[in-house]
Amino acid sequence: MAAGALPLDAQSATARATRAPADSLTTREIAAHIRFLSSDLLAGRAPATPGGALATEYIATELVAAGVQPGLDSSYFQTVPIDVVTTNQSSVHVTVGGKASGTLNATDDVVVFPGAATERSGADADVVFVGYGAAAPEYRWDDFKGVDVKGKILLVLVNDPPATRSEPDLFGGRAMTYYGRWTYKFEEAERRGAAGMLIIHTTEAAGYPWHTVVGSWTTPQRMLPRDPSLPAPLGFRGWITDSAATALLRQAGLDLAALRTQAATRDFRPVPTGITLHVEFANRVEHLASRNVVGVVRGTDPRLRNEYVVFSAHWDHLGVGQPVNGDSIYNGAYDNASGVATLLAIARRAADAPPRGRSMYFVFVTAEESGLLGSDWFATHLPVPARNVVADLNMDEVTPWGRVRDLRVLGADKSSLGDIFTRAIQPMGMRITPDEHPERGYFYRSDHFSFAKAGIPSVSINAGTDVVGKPAGWGLQKEEDFTAHDYHQPSDEMQPDWDLRGAVQIGEIVLDVGRRIAAASSVPTWNDDAEFKAARERQRAEQ
Repeated sequence: MAAGALPLDAQSATARATRAPADSLTTREIAAHIRFLSSDLLAGRAPATPGGALATEYIATELVAAGVQPGLDSSYFQTVPIDVVTTNQSSVHVTVGGKASGTLNATDDVVVFPGAATERSGADADVVFVGYGAAAPEYRWDDFKGVDVKGKILLVLVNDPPATRSEPDLFGGRAMTYYGRWTYKFEEAERRGAAGMLIIHTTEAAGYPWHTVVGSWTTPQRMLPRDPSLPAPLGFRGWITDSAATALLRQAGLDLAALRTQAATRDFRPVPTGITLHVEFANRVEHLASRNVVGVVRGTDPRLRNEYVVFSAHWDHLGVGQPVNGDSIYNGAYDNASGVATLLAIARRAADAPPRGRSMYFVFVTAEESGLLGSDWFATHLPVPARNVVADLNMDEVTPWGRVRDLRVLGADKSSLGDIFTRAIQPMGMRITPDEHPERGYFYRSDHFSFAKAGIPSVSINAGTDVVGKPAGWGLQKEEDFTAHDYHQPSDEMQPDWDLRGAVQIGEIVLDVGRRIAAASSVPTWNDDAEFKAARERQRAEQ
C-alpha cells in the first residue's frame, strides 16, 4: 500500500499521540505531516514538478497556521532556478586496440547521465585509470602526477585512498573526506578538462548498493544554472559496476585488483588502458524553477534579534522513476518527509514561545537529492549577511523507530556545536555516539554542508541506534536494512509500525539546543582544525 493510503487509525499504538500540552511536539502532528508529504498525490516531491509545488504550498500553509512569519520580506518562497535534463539511459560502446569489443549495458553495467544542461551529451575518447582521482597537497597525494588528461575519459575508484598502518589518519583515517565524494571527483575531472568520468562502484566503498545508483541517477537530473566562470562541463558523468569494470579492463590485459592496489600508494601514476568508449545521448532540457520555503520567528532581544539560528530540512525526493515491483513513485517518507514533519512541529512550538535572544529561520530546501542545490542557493543568497547566521541545525531522516539513548550529530567534532549538544543531552542520560560508518561520508551528503562551506557552523542531527526497549544492535540493523532495501527506492513509504516517539524526542532536543544558541552571549565557533574556519574568519573581519 502506498504511503498516502495509510489511514491515521492504522498507525500502531506506539505511534499514536496522547493528549499533550499545547507547547509539546506530538507524534500525531508529525505522523500527519509525513502521511501527506509522502502520499502518492505528491508523486515523489521532485523539484520543479506539480508534486513538488504542492509540497511547498503545504509547508508554507502550515507555517502560516503555526504563526511563523514569512522569512523573505513578505514571502515564504525563495525561487531557485533549476535546469531539468531528461535523457534515456544509453549503453556504452567499447573499442579495445582499435577493434569494436561490445557494449556496457545501461543500468546493468553502467549508469550515465549529462554533465550539464545541454541538448546532447557524450564523449568518444580513450580511457585513463586515475586511481582515486585525488589531488590533495595537504596529504602529499597526487593521482595525476602532471599527466595531461584533457579530452580523456577518466576511470576512478570511489571513496578515499585507504589509511595505512604507518599513516592511520591518511585522508581522515576511516572517515571519508571530501576527496572521496563523487561530487569532488567530477569537479576535479572538469578542472582538468576531461571528456567524461566513470566511477567504479562497490557497495562497501560507496555505502549503498547498485540499485541506489540506478534509482538516483536514472530520473531527470536537476542542476543549478551553470556558473560561466567554471571549466567546461564533462561530456557525461557516470558509474560502472565493479564487475563490469573488471571485465572491461580484462579485455585490455589489465587487472582491476592490481590497479586498486597500486592506487593505494603515493607512487601511483595514471594508467592509459588502450580502451576507447563511445557514449552519446540526446537530452530534453527545461529551464525551470523550484522553491525553498523560509519562515522566521523573531527573537525578543533587541540586541540579538538581527542574528539567526537556522533550522533546515530538505523537502524534495526523487519523483517518478524506474519501477520496482510495479511501483514507480519514490515517496521519500523517511528521506525526508520525516525531517520536514519534525521541523514543522518545531516551528509551531517556537512560534508559540519566541526565543529569548536571536531569531530563528526555518528553511525547507529543495533539490537536496540533486546535489544540495536548494541549500547551496540559500547559503549563497542569504536574506541577511552570512556573519549574522550563527549556526545551522539540519535534520535529514528523523528516526521512525522509537526513543533512543544516543544522538548522532554529524560534524560534532568540527565545531563547538558538539559540546552544546553534549551539555544539552547529558542530564537526560543520553550521549553522542560516533558515526558507525564514517567511511560513507555522511557529513558531505546533507544540507548542513552547504552552510558549512559558507563558513556557518553546522551539524546534521538524528537519533543514534541505541533504541529504548530493543536489544543491542536492533537500531543499527533497522538502519542497515533501510539502506540495503529502501534508500532511494519506491519502498521508502510510511509504515504502520513506525514509532514516532523518537522523532518527538529528537525534535525537542533540537529545539532546546536552538533556544540555547539563541539566548547565549557567545556564538558557536569552528574548531581550529576545521576546514571551514577560514571562511568564518573572513566574514567576521568584514564587520
